[in-house]
Amino acid sequence: MTAIHTSTSATENRLREEIAEIGRSFRNLGMAPGTSGNISAKLEDGWLMTPTNASLGALDPAEISKLDWDGNLLAGKPPTKESFLHRAFYEQRPDTGGIIHLHATHSAAVSCLNGLDEHSCLPPITPYFVMRVGRLPLVPYYRPGDAALGDAVRDYALDHAAVLLANHGPVVAGKTLEAARNAIEELEETAKLYLLLRQHDVRTLNEKEIDELRDAFGAQW
Repeated sequence: MTAIHTSTSATENRLREEIAEIGRSFRNLGMAPGTSGNISAKLEDGWLMTPTNASLGALDPAEISKLDWDGNLLAGKPPTKESFLHRAFYEQRPDTGGIIHLHATHSAAVSCLNGLDEHSCLPPITPYFVMRVGRLPLVPYYRPGDAALGDAVRDYALDHAAVLLANHGPVVAGKTLEAARNAIEELEETAKLYLLLRQHDVRTLNEKEIDELRDAFGAQW
């Protein structure tokens, strides 16, 4: 029993450190202004969640919230009020290991545009977006902290690893925390490209090219 407990504690400590490192990286990249954004990671006995009103660039690993699967706080500071977004993904996608929600500039800007394709807010501009993110549906606007937003996200999460919250920003789930990090960084870069190219005649990937990505990499498009 001692060996199992030690192994579990080591995993939790490693994930606490990883969440703090990723938070610093996002702040340095300009993707997490102020106290915006939140990060979570799955454990065997619950999940870790960044605290409420915390700057992702200055996280103390020991203060990161630990919750059980009923949402009860087990350790650390109280969690972000947006923890229900993460819980919706964990419940619908059991293979999820980490989730990231950001208010990064370019993806948040896209979320404010009229006329978006609600089934996929960003077109297949690059193979990397198709491979790492897939289709990005638009979740209708809810005020921050509205628990109804969790129910709305839950409806999308079964079929999509990423969503864009209208007038808000993206939420991305990955099999690991590192996978979620890579996907949301790719999403932000694709949003930047999309905004840069809006006044131009853009060539997007065609169905044959997307099918090749599905076959080769399991792309979810």
